[in-house]
Amino acid sequence: MIDSDVDRLPRHPCASAMTSEKISSRRRASSPFNRTAQHDAKRAAILSQAAKLFNYKGSRSTTLRDIADELGLTKTSLYYYVKTKEDLIYQCYRVALQHYHTVLDQIERDHDSPVARTRAFFLQHFLSWQAAQEGRAPHIAALLEIATLRGTQRQEIEQEYIAMFTRLRHYLRDGVTRGDIRVREPTSATRAILGSLEWAFSWLHSTPLDRVDDIAQQAWEILERGIAAADNPNSRVDSGSMGKETSAPGGFNREQQNLLKQEAFYKTGTRFFNRQGFAGTSLDEIAQQLDVSKGAFYYYIKNKEDLLYQCYVRSLDIVERIHAQAAESAGAGLQKAESTCLRTFLVQNSSDGPLIRYNTITALPTIRRRSILKRTDKANARFGQFLTEGIADKSVRPVNTFVAQQLIAGARNAAMDLNLWRRIDNVEEAAVDYFDVLLKGLLPH
Repeated sequence: MIDSDVDRLPRHPCASAMTSEKISSRRRASSPFNRTAQHDAKRAAILSQAAKLFNYKGSRSTTLRDIADELGLTKTSLYYYVKTKEDLIYQCYRVALQHYHTVLDQIERDHDSPVARTRAFFLQHFLSWQAAQEGRAPHIAALLEIATLRGTQRQEIEQEYIAMFTRLRHYLRDGVTRGDIRVREPTSATRAILGSLEWAFSWLHSTPLDRVDDIAQQAWEILERGIAAADNPNSRVDSGSMGKETSAPGGFNREQQNLLKQEAFYKTGTRFFNRQGFAGTSLDEIAQQLDVSKGAFYYYIKNKEDLLYQCYVRSLDIVERIHAQAAESAGAGLQKAESTCLRTFLVQNSSDGPLIRYNTITALPTIRRRSILKRTDKANARFGQFLTEGIADKSVRPVNTFVAQQLIAGARNAAMDLNLWRRIDNVEEAAVDYFDVLLKGLLPH
């Protein structure tokens, strides 16, 4: 059972009632003569505006001048608060993680049940986004480019993210112990849930603000009960059935050899982009990894931006083939959806992988980014068609298929680094573990 006091979206942490002492303190803080408070307010405004631009334009396309112009500041004034764009990214991520820990602190004060805590954290993500869009709270940076940070800054942000992950996983583990939560493997379930939430910034903008509450409740209901209409047995996808993305070249077939060389560039580039981000990836390192000269590398690749674009194209080609295979199968809608999830996971963790993580999408210029996102939306919509088929054949519960396909898309994107969070001995079993929470739900049936 879910606590009755969480039947609605939780209140924003900043909206809790204040005592008279707190009100007096805030009045002093808002005084025009309180220079510390004024400095903090300006810094908060800068970080909020930076987070907004980073989320939608990307750090590569956002300049300090853009941020200054949006706030009516000179660049000189902005430099008083932040010295470089890299430091600004770090500060935005630090504030974002402070926000998440503050939310978790409040949740742990308000709720005892692991289910209620998980629910409140999940719904708060939507509420915080809505509050920022309506100007009631600051914008929170999507944690897309942690890999671009260096040294102690990256270590600090990674440690804070791990701490957040660990707190949420503790809720699931505690719930499993109490019998309130049903998941196959809590670490995998935690990664899938966070992946679904982290993807939300990419699609919530298409939702009218006055419907965010309803969408959040529908999203939670999907996570709570899963998409499966009944206790269907999990699919077992033969990893060998995927085959290779390219065939072995003939000894004198130059065209096939060139294709395989390009494939090697794209696979290696994807690994570097996923691990180090766009800014942190060096073409020289990729060439060295492949043991080719820079001249040979640039014969196939124009520049780093072009390599990133081609990595996205290659990943979408693979995903679209997986969708086409599922569409041609004779299974019910649920089996097609499940097969698509599992096959994608298997490719990510096979010699045909990895697939690109969308954390680097904002590094692409606008025209190319739009073309990739258009193809991505089309692929997600095709997955949604499997859910629609499943509702018709009663293998899928009646759910909002758009919300469901977005939650699963976010989880699929985050699956690419699952090996960083848990040991994977059997990739097929790991795939089933990972998608279990979205297919069958968080709660016992």
